[in-house]
Amino acid sequence: MKLILKTAVEGLGEPGDVVDVKAGYARNYLIPHGLSYKASATNLKKLQEERDRIDEESKRTHLEAGRRAAQLESVSISFQVLAGEDGKLFGSVTVLDLLERLNDEGLDFEIDKSMVQMDEPFKAIGDFKLPIRLYEDVIVEIDVQIGQQEN
Repeated sequence: MKLILKTAVEGLGEPGDVVDVKAGYARNYLIPHGLSYKASATNLKKLQEERDRIDEESKRTHLEAGRRAAQLESVSISFQVLAGEDGKLFGSVTVLDLLERLNDEGLDFEIDKSMVQMDEPFKAIGDFKLPIRLYEDVIVEIDVQIGQQEN
């Protein structure tokens, strides 16, 4: 019996997969538990339409991420902070500090915290590369300069 999975079933498939199972397994377990539905011609057509819609949406999102990446490539931000003679900061430059500066750059979109690929705050003077993930495979590195504040 051919079924379309609604949810992932271990050893069988992922949501949206069309699987062929024994009729008893389908009637007694998969369909009653809401894990799948029959792969009729109408349901297969709906599934294909949904996949096409998701693919189209993904393409649009990818193109938009590429456009945003082009804007970000020229962005460079700098901070003047208090630091000791050894170059260690009195405090740190955090994701929130970076977001505030990035969103003040006049971009036509907002960068949120989840896009910034930063393991830990910057705690020293220097030049750094900060990766920004705009989409699954669209990552842009921006330049961050941290200098010593003049007293």
